[in-house]
Amino acid sequence: MASALSYVSKFKSFLILFGTPILLLPLVILMPAKFVRCGYIIILMAVYWCTEVIPLAVTSLMPVLLFPLFKIMDSKQVCVQYMKDTNMLFLGGLIVAVAVERWNLHKRIALRTLLWVGAKPSQLMLGFMGVTAFVSMWISNTATTAMMVPIVEAVLQQMEATSINTEASPGALELVDKGKTGELSGSQVIPEGPAMGQQEIFKRKSVCKALTLCVCYAASIGGTATLTGTGPNLVLLGQMQELFPDSKDIVNFASWFGFAFPNMLIMLLLAWMWLQYTFMGFNFKMSWSCRLEKRNDEKAAYEVLREEYRKLGPFSFAEINVLLCFLLLVSLWFLRDPGFMPGWTSIVWVDGKKKYVSDATVAIFVVILLFIVPSQKPKFNFCSQTEEERKVPFYPPALLNWKTTQEKVPWGIVLLLGGGFALAKGCEVSGLSEWVGKQMEPLHTVSPTTITLILSLLVAAFTECTSNVATTTLFLPIFASMSRSIGLNPLYVMIPCTLSASFAFMLPVATPPNAIVFSYGHLKVSDMVKTGLMMNIIGIACVFLSVNTWGRAMFDLDHFPDWANATHIKT
Repeated sequence: MASALSYVSKFKSFLILFGTPILLLPLVILMPAKFVRCGYIIILMAVYWCTEVIPLAVTSLMPVLLFPLFKIMDSKQVCVQYMKDTNMLFLGGLIVAVAVERWNLHKRIALRTLLWVGAKPSQLMLGFMGVTAFVSMWISNTATTAMMVPIVEAVLQQMEATSINTEASPGALELVDKGKTGELSGSQVIPEGPAMGQQEIFKRKSVCKALTLCVCYAASIGGTATLTGTGPNLVLLGQMQELFPDSKDIVNFASWFGFAFPNMLIMLLLAWMWLQYTFMGFNFKMSWSCRLEKRNDEKAAYEVLREEYRKLGPFSFAEINVLLCFLLLVSLWFLRDPGFMPGWTSIVWVDGKKKYVSDATVAIFVVILLFIVPSQKPKFNFCSQTEEERKVPFYPPALLNWKTTQEKVPWGIVLLLGGGFALAKGCEVSGLSEWVGKQMEPLHTVSPTTITLILSLLVAAFTECTSNVATTTLFLPIFASMSRSIGLNPLYVMIPCTLSASFAFMLPVATPPNAIVFSYGHLKVSDMVKTGLMMNIIGIACVFLSVNTWGRAMFDLDHFPDWANATHIKT
């Protein structure tokens, strides 16, 4: 039996890659309708996405090949889906993030905030979570985690080394040699010497687990607060524009931030409380008392952060310019169409119902600025320049160059988004959306809150084993069709399911931030599963609360809107 299983495992990828399309062929042969052919392609892509037998981005290109071959859409119709307005918005956000990363602006903000928060473990954890969530709102979750975990690791190693020194020589505070500290791996941070009691060892291990887990969780939570923070949010925006073109820009940067940011804050606070309770015990007096004397390990942690901040040097000209461009981007996004007052687009760029400017326009404008604004001060002292200085061009290099951008931007996610939009269009054109909607008509007897809760749980479970972008790409068109068929506002289902797709907290392989944190050796899979299960419950509860309170008022979720009527869909 064991040999048979190992034999199957050896050929698993081969069997999935070639066996799946053959096993699904009877669907097309027995029922050659257009919507069945579309369903065949979607099921095939879903299997490939979940198993990753070929890269996700390559699977996303399959509609370009299969939709024309199966006579669902012609090639021109399919290809145009891969560079829509939403893709340009996402691409613009990614390039701005590259500029922030290149000049270490995100690291300066992170370290400055951590120095302000304090050095007690509970305060440090709250500081790490707040900083990680904020940075993750603007740059990718993976990049944020990759930046923050080494800082956490350095703090933990310094705290541990100081504790050992203190036990050997009470009252002594010595910073360990940086070279030796860097050689320690995550699994080597806690030396179990005879001097330490078992309780102290357990306590230090728990602090390590809490401080590393908090980073990956905060990165996933923070990304939900902005449209460009994570892929599922942009999938929602793109699907709304594709499936409901008359939705009047109801989901934009400002409206999404107004809804999702409070939800993110509540979830972040509850996540901190849960991690604090699980790994450190919730003692408010010990965590937040303002005693004058600090423990040696707290002083050591503060010294590490201060040293890291000192290494960055003074604020550079490039950092100031990147910060100004970033603030300009956020301001233009918020004020384009804030909802409570006319936005700046209403001055010139609105003609009746037609709006010429979108969030993507703003993103690309700032991206172009990043390739123009100089990274150094131009030198105007022409008379006093040396011979070497005269050979240097007057205008300094820009904040970004294309080589850096090309290397840093994850182009595969742009293709993944495009593949999702192509699938949504295929479902609409083939009639699969209408067919799925009719099959779900009996659900009109179930209360909307129950439907939302069940579907959120389904998506949260599904996203643990596949990409969050792939999850939302597969489910949102189905949920949109179901909502339309039972007379429910599509956003009432689509918003919570979009947010739930980011709640991949339980497994190391569920999302790259989890994998990065797990690789440092402090955590077991059981630690992530036990903690992550409660995190999923917290996330779904927070989303359920936000959708049924301020979300109802913001998006008018109690009424079935005219833009969701099937007769308004342009095919």
